[in-house]
Amino acid sequence: MDQPRQKSPSRIQRQNRKRILDAALDTFSQHGYRGATLDQIAEAAGLSKPNILYYFTGKEDIHVTLLNRLMLTWLEPLERMEADGEPLEELLDYIRRKLKMSRDFPRESRLFANEILQGAPRMAPHLETGLKPLFDRKCQLIAGWVSAGRIAPVDPGHLIVSIWATTQHYADFEAQLAVLMPDRDAQWQSAQAHLEAMFRKLLTP
Repeated sequence: MDQPRQKSPSRIQRQNRKRILDAALDTFSQHGYRGATLDQIAEAAGLSKPNILYYFTGKEDIHVTLLNRLMLTWLEPLERMEADGEPLEELLDYIRRKLKMSRDFPRESRLFANEILQGAPRMAPHLETGLKPLFDRKCQLIAGWVSAGRIAPVDPGHLIVSIWATTQHYADFEAQLAVLMPDRDAQWQSAQAHLEAMFRKLLTP
């Protein structure tokens, strides 16, 4: 017997779901998972708490949905590092993409950081099955460039982690930087110039 076909969500349902996820992203990035509540998410979304629970089973369901969506976005810049490109430019392009993500998606970066600081209780499977194999492949790629003398000797894993640390800092510590470097546009321009110069010096054979 054929199973009944599920109806596609209506336009209003899609809009409400997007409102909830956007409000939750703000709430989680500000308060972390433990500090955020469904009441806060509902207030930020302009919906009632029962309305939130019509779309999601609870706070964890919303959080996991955001994390699942985030991982696809987060892995894409590293995926784009190509073996047949010029090694130094491939790495500098990766740095540029990561910095652009920090500029364009600061809430997502803080959501990820908060999850990791808590021990990755909801993201651990993604780290194992998504990030780890990709990380290992790109480390092998960088190690090959080092062996061929195409970039300076460097530990591939620590190089990638250093790129994460220096680029994501601009999103995760945005409030601090707003005080230290209040001209936001100038901050991003000088950050890119500084990071490119620093990593170019490190990686040039």
